[in-house]
Amino acid sequence: MKTEKFTVTGMTCAACQANVERAVKRLEGVSAVEVSLLGGRMTVTYEEARLDAVRIAQAVRDVGYGAEPERAESGAGARDFRSQWRERQKAAEEERASMLRRLVSSVALLAPLAPLMYIAMGGMMGLPMPGFFTGMENALPLAFTQLLLSLVIIYINRKFFTVGFKALAKRAPNMDSLVAIGSGAALLYGVAAMYMMMYGMGQGDMARVHQYAHQLYFESSAMILTLVTVGKYLEARSKSRTSSALDKLVDLAPRTALVVRDGVEVETPVEALRPGDIVSIKPGASIPADGEVIEGGGFVDQAAITGESMPVEKNVGDRVISATVNRNGAFRMRADRVGDDTTLSQIIRLVDDAGNSKAPIARLADRVSGVFVPAVIAIALVTAAVWLIAGQTFEFALSCAISVLVISCPCALGLATPVAIMVGTGKAAEMGILIKSAASLETLRAVDTIVLDKTGTITSGHPQVKDVTVLAEDMPEREFVACAAALEAGSEHPLAVAITEYAAAQGVSAPAAENFEAVAGRGVRAVIGGREWLAGSVGFMEQEGLMTGARAEAARARLGELAAQGKTPMLFAVGGELVGMIAAADTVRSSSRSAIEAFRRRGLRVVMLTGDNAVTAEAIRAELGIEQAIAEVLPADKESRIRELQAQGRRVAMVGDGINDAPALTRADIGIAIGAGADIALDSADVVLMKNSLMDVERAIELSDAVVRNIRMNLFWAFFYNVLGIPVAAGALYPALGLQLSPMIGSAAMSLSSVCVVTNALRLRLFKGSEGDAESREAVQEALRAQEGRMDASAPEQTDKANNGGEEPSEGKEVTYMTKVLKVEGMMCAHCQAHVTKALEAVEGVKAVAVDLASGLARVELTGDVADGVLADAVTAAGYTVTGVTAE
Repeated sequence: MKTEKFTVTGMTCAACQANVERAVKRLEGVSAVEVSLLGGRMTVTYEEARLDAVRIAQAVRDVGYGAEPERAESGAGARDFRSQWRERQKAAEEERASMLRRLVSSVALLAPLAPLMYIAMGGMMGLPMPGFFTGMENALPLAFTQLLLSLVIIYINRKFFTVGFKALAKRAPNMDSLVAIGSGAALLYGVAAMYMMMYGMGQGDMARVHQYAHQLYFESSAMILTLVTVGKYLEARSKSRTSSALDKLVDLAPRTALVVRDGVEVETPVEALRPGDIVSIKPGASIPADGEVIEGGGFVDQAAITGESMPVEKNVGDRVISATVNRNGAFRMRADRVGDDTTLSQIIRLVDDAGNSKAPIARLADRVSGVFVPAVIAIALVTAAVWLIAGQTFEFALSCAISVLVISCPCALGLATPVAIMVGTGKAAEMGILIKSAASLETLRAVDTIVLDKTGTITSGHPQVKDVTVLAEDMPEREFVACAAALEAGSEHPLAVAITEYAAAQGVSAPAAENFEAVAGRGVRAVIGGREWLAGSVGFMEQEGLMTGARAEAARARLGELAAQGKTPMLFAVGGELVGMIAAADTVRSSSRSAIEAFRRRGLRVVMLTGDNAVTAEAIRAELGIEQAIAEVLPADKESRIRELQAQGRRVAMVGDGINDAPALTRADIGIAIGAGADIALDSADVVLMKNSLMDVERAIELSDAVVRNIRMNLFWAFFYNVLGIPVAAGALYPALGLQLSPMIGSAAMSLSSVCVVTNALRLRLFKGSEGDAESREAVQEALRAQEGRMDASAPEQTDKANNGGEEPSEGKEVTYMTKVLKVEGMMCAHCQAHVTKALEAVEGVKAVAVDLASGLARVELTGDVADGVLADAVTAAGYTVTGVTAE
């Protein structure tokens, strides 16, 4: 299978997108197609043996659109990708400029069009008219003037006709087809009316001339095109703002680099950099590639990539990331990742691909868009036929049919999802959260279980030695530490690193070790001074038959003490006998405590997955308030633990370091790699967090909530607009109220619907994350306190009695209440908020309810222990979904 990207031109609405997708799906050998209306791009997965890019592009051209495969430039670098992005932006800007010229020209012609409309309608309204346009003898010159002015506007906006009728001929009608048919029908009817006027003139039938003089639709034909162009231009301007995050990322890339050639610093274009080049970084300079510091040092501002607020000190041996800025000091670095391999280039491509991908929630809109335009054309024909059969005039029937055509807007449906996805993924990138696909962004909010790797995720991943215990009476502690350091020098395990660092800090020199061997997930062995040493967990020592005898008993007693303190011990043996143990402790990140508390408030089940012993894991679990700790799990077994949770019906997000946790990250519904730094392109993760902070997991879930709410709102209004607008345009209100929708008003409404959808999606740029939800939670608490005050004021005696099991409260007795927080999905407006509040207030045992629409949280204070299921059922019966219930 091969996956290839194509640039598609000529798409103007959701129907175009559906037509392109349908045309490519028909090809034999195609397994998946994803078309982005917003980005003008298509991704196709196909069998190379049965198909090629040329045939795919031709299939798109056959239905009336342009298509070309995207070719990667040889030796492309960060500058090359920036050039590609700029070319895409330039093409979009040229399209907007062309549309603006059309709009300005059309509006300029509205100057004579205004008199034209005055001429067309002034006589009927009794307004003063020029003498050469008054009287039936001047009716034809008046009609001809209207025709000429309208034809100029039609010519300026001819693209609607060329594209629309071409798509219609290819049996793939789109929005342009609706506009072209509506405007064209109005024009043709006006021409026909002119012929009837000429016929009346020739026959001396001035009544006929008078009748058709007032049935000229030229102004409608021209105004429809002008108003649609206004809407398309506003829509294009709004859409351009959705890619602002990508613009900022692309602008981060420096244009030149100071490369050291033969000892001389030479300014070189970034695209000319090659792996292995030595680059000089001056104070204030932007780093042009990923690499390693080999000389000097400095303080690097990494905020643009990782979101860290303070510059990070970099010395020899430290890694630096492209597009970060050296604030102080000077150093030289060896570039090892250049061009498309740099962190910045990968971030840009991830954000770009995610913005152009399609979320599962968009499937309904896609299905509707595929049949929408043909259905609208059919409805317009039926509308005209029904009114003619009902005895209305042809003019009335035609007006209704044209209104149906121009008010129907597949654009709003097609834009409802992609604009929100593009803005959402761009906003996430600004926060240092890289979301690889729209599906991942949507799925994030649906998880109900968070599985956290301990080392490097909950903790800092850099343990320090806290305790040294020597069990062998004849071995000095310094000798034991020296041999332990020698044994662990060949291991990269965090505990091994802690031991070697401890020995160095104590000034202990480690002897040489031979025949080093690592036993995966258990321990290590090596020969030191001619004797075999072993180091590892209790299980490893038991496996080796060393956990017997007096030293083993002493070791077991000490192990329990250390584990209870949250320390992780490593046992050492030589010559088949235990000689001592070293315990290290990893520090819990302050952000981990806040994040785990936030997960609990959200109603998520938190599970810790660790290779540590059960006692140590339990100590950390109790300290952080985690629901479940699964300990002594080998890296290879983490995936099966995720599978077990999924078998229980849970939607699991796994958070790990993206290396040892790769199988578990892949198995989970959402894999989240934390603190991946330069290694951001991990195939196993769906979401990559550039910082070592679990709070970004919470922010990612919050953003997912916000994006999906925004999409649902967009889809609701897009569907509601058409469900309401089409019947009104068809004349449904005319029999009862005498109201008929003008085609010009319909075209204006159609244009504005797309603009509204895009503008609503742009609100996501204001997303603040945890700060915003903290304010929401405070609002919930304030509302609850206010409600409690009202209830206490109205019936203090009854309330106190109810909360004490029906007994009178004794003097001085403290009254306590239980509080539960529900996470509610589906609320979209103040009416929804009121429905949920009313449903919960009706539950027996509920004292007070405060529902916050923004966060989706319902805080319920209870007079007793009301079951979670009872509260959830009440909300469900009101038509909403509860995804989590937590007790405070």
